[in-house]
Amino acid sequence: MPSLPSLGLRNRAARLSGRTAPGPASPPAYVVDCGVYVDGVRLPGDRSHAEAIDEVRRRGAGFVWIGLHEPDEAQLNGLAETFGLHELAVEDAVHAHQRPKLERYDSTLFMVLKTVRYIANEKLTANSEIVETGELMAFVGRDFVITVRHGKHASLAQVRSQLETDPEQLQLGPAAVLHGIADHVVDTYLEVTEAIQDDIDEMEAAVFAPRTKIEAEQIYLMKREVMDLRRAVMPLAKPLQRLAEGYTPMVPEEVRSYFRNVEDHLTTVSERVASFDELLTTLVDATLAKITLQQNTDMRKISAWVAIVSTPTMIAGIYGMNFDNMPEVHWTFGYPATLLVMMLACLTLFKIFRRNKWL
Repeated sequence: MPSLPSLGLRNRAARLSGRTAPGPASPPAYVVDCGVYVDGVRLPGDRSHAEAIDEVRRRGAGFVWIGLHEPDEAQLNGLAETFGLHELAVEDAVHAHQRPKLERYDSTLFMVLKTVRYIANEKLTANSEIVETGELMAFVGRDFVITVRHGKHASLAQVRSQLETDPEQLQLGPAAVLHGIADHVVDTYLEVTEAIQDDIDEMEAAVFAPRTKIEAEQIYLMKREVMDLRRAVMPLAKPLQRLAEGYTPMVPEEVRSYFRNVEDHLTTVSERVASFDELLTTLVDATLAKITLQQNTDMRKISAWVAIVSTPTMIAGIYGMNFDNMPEVHWTFGYPATLLVMMLACLTLFKIFRRNKWL
């Protein structure tokens, strides 16, 4: 490192040449944050990933937390060489589209979580999306945590801020960061299920309300979105259980109890999602039954009016055959009498159908 006098001469020479002295290099765009934590406290200053891990290993204490957003293969390979990440895990982190899982490569844990976000819609259509999903990968080693996020939501800035205000938790090491991430993801599951519960309650009220029309397609679309949520939630139960039961020594006993709490919250979410699926299936059946009942009611009304209209048509058709010898053809009151009979027949049929609730 240059001494203060030599650094001043260099800055002076740069000003004379019309250029400023080069400052610290800014992190690449895909690097969201890179911090060094020692004794639960973040060290000041900005560092590259290589400088950060060198600082931790020189001290022999602490860990590095690097946050990435949608890096490509070349960008992530640079970190893989520095931190010794397995190539299969790196490939999964780059291409995403993985189901929630937990894998161990030598001395590194690799965990995949699905992130979700609720999107409000005034009316569901074929292109509507209620649950937007993303992915979050975490590489956890003895002295580092690398998080890779895919998608526009589920930022970890809030998680990092909360952990930095709790040095005792961060002193537990990278496993504490992994717990904070898992806890944050499962909390978002709870928020999404609460919002979906409100939507389903509105659908249920509309289905069973009289003279309210709701399309079965809307319920099916909701059911499809619940299935997406189910694919994000259900596979995460096994990884959390393994972390809570001591799957790896990288998760100390103090942190395992926290993972058990997250596992309990995930169980609550899983039960809600399962109940959503069953309830939506019931609503689909109820809607189809309601549509069938409405169609039967319409057919009864149509049949009743056809019967009423066909009575005068039948009488007019008989007297329109133009035979010479027909009853009352030459009677003076034949025409008004025929009209009266038509009206009385129609009125009688109307009252009968109305009493039987066909009209």
